[in-house]
Amino acid sequence: MKKRNWKRIVLTSTLVFVGLVIILGVHIWWVTHPRVDAGTRVMARIDLHQPITSDDATKITAWLYQQKGVDHVLVNPASAIALFTFAPAKTDGNRIVQDFKTGTPYTRAERFLPKIDPNASGCPVATTSLTYKVYALMKRVI
Repeated sequence: MKKRNWKRIVLTSTLVFVGLVIILGVHIWWVTHPRVDAGTRVMARIDLHQPITSDDATKITAWLYQQKGVDHVLVNPASAIALFTFAPAKTDGNRIVQDFKTGTPYTRAERFLPKIDPNASGCPVATTSLTYKVYALMKRVI
């Protein structure tokens, strides 16, 4: 009787552990594959490369709000930067910036895109940690 209980406990524990590892793998796969749907929002930044006033900032804000898919705009006159969020299912950030350059007097404006290197090194999981090794294994398997 005692031996049978131990077998049952070990079998149950093993099955629970394997189930949790499978759930973890599915979760990692789910969150690392981007999905673009109606609820997805993307933030973009426009560097104006010329001084602007608060009146200019108001005009830029109004122009960006008129664009299809744009739902929030912030313009900082001190740094000459405009930030906006948009729905990628409805529009494209590069298209908005191109229309901004041609439809406004701010022809020196350009979209800020971060370099690849800082993004790649920004992962908080160290490559020597056990968590990273499990992630790398799951990535190879899936």
